[in-house]
Amino acid sequence: MSASVRPTLFKLALPIFFENALHVLTSTIDVLMVSTLGDDAVAALGIAHQFVVLAIMVFSFVGIGSSVVVTHSLGGGDRAGARATAVTAVSVNLWLGLLISLIVSLNVTQLLGLMQLPAELYPYATPYLIILGATLWLEANNVAIGAVLRAHGHTADAMWVTLVQNVINAIGNAVLLFGLLGAPQLGIIGVALSTAFSRLVAAVVMWLLLRHRTGVAWRPQDLLRVPLMRLRRILRIGLPSAGEHLCWWVAFMTVTSFTARMGATELAIQTYTMQIMHFVFTFSFALALGNEILVGHHVGAGEFDAAYHRLLRTLRRGLPIVMIAVLPGALFGGWILDVFTDDLAVITLGALLLKMSLLIEPGRLFNMTMVCGLRATGDAGYPLKLGLIGMWGLWVPLSWLFGMTFGWGLTGLWAAMIVDETFRGSIMLRRWWRRDWLPHAHRSREHVTESLAELAN
Repeated sequence: MSASVRPTLFKLALPIFFENALHVLTSTIDVLMVSTLGDDAVAALGIAHQFVVLAIMVFSFVGIGSSVVVTHSLGGGDRAGARATAVTAVSVNLWLGLLISLIVSLNVTQLLGLMQLPAELYPYATPYLIILGATLWLEANNVAIGAVLRAHGHTADAMWVTLVQNVINAIGNAVLLFGLLGAPQLGIIGVALSTAFSRLVAAVVMWLLLRHRTGVAWRPQDLLRVPLMRLRRILRIGLPSAGEHLCWWVAFMTVTSFTARMGATELAIQTYTMQIMHFVFTFSFALALGNEILVGHHVGAGEFDAAYHRLLRTLRRGLPIVMIAVLPGALFGGWILDVFTDDLAVITLGALLLKMSLLIEPGRLFNMTMVCGLRATGDAGYPLKLGLIGMWGLWVPLSWLFGMTFGWGLTGLWAAMIVDETFRGSIMLRRWWRRDWLPHAHRSREHVTESLAELAN
């Protein structure tokens, strides 16, 4: 993608938004349909799904690293280097996916025990996690190929694949959960089987798109030949980024364990409200990732001043969008929650938490945009360091203090989240203003120059 044909922020961000909104919709459809089995089933699904989220975060360290390296290569005109990085990313993620699928599917009881899941919820959570855990390698494939396609500017492709996946998942849920069309009524097992099959279909389509859109030809023997130089460049960005994601997830799961101590009702409230908030979260994520692609291309081309102003424009344009997106949940949260449950206590507290999202989401936009912007320059280590300070110095201890010690319950946990998101976003914005990321950007540009020189020789 040359500078002359570089797409705009919104041309990149809109397909990313719809793709991730569809991902959230898949999860929401699962929750909505499972809610017919009762709030206990929803609470169990919410806990089990967190391990799926963790696995995807682990897969993303290769996806994120490869995406940034590919944008640098394309920005600097090194298309052969971009293809080599893509092949490396797919191979590494397949190995990683197979390993994690094995670990999760064989240790389900122990994993659920770590989350202090109430005993009565195990019959729901166990089969769900076994089935989805065994197919996580398909998700690893989709994460790697999706990252490569987005780095090439083909953000709409992953969106259409996700739409097809959603349709298959919804139809499969209806058939297997409720026993339609003469199928057996499998309950939550049917939901898991439907999700796994839709993943398989998406993986096949992703393989076809990778070859058609980018010209990347991956072969099975590439699993045995992983170029160490390419892998090091991917991991230089990917490992700190994965560490930051992993740090967030472990902090969130720790806070979720506080929720579990409060009871199954609070777990259900958290599951319902997080489903709704994830739709707003996708606005911030799409803008941040679209901005990352553009900043990465600027850095690869040596356009450091353009990269600086690109991120600031994203923040200025993104803030009103996110505030508008969060308003429906804040104003009509009670009515929205009524779709999921008729429990008045769940609806009342959930509506209050959605009002608090008015304070969470602006901080999250700044935080996510800064994390993505810094790693696009090659400065991926700083967000990890700040994440360790903010999440474990503020979010987790304040959640315990506000939620458990002061007895504020879930509102206390949300208040601690507001403090953390605002703190980290503000500190990273200061780093961007001071241009402390420039040495990392120069180093990233040098890698592209070295790769071109190798090809010339």
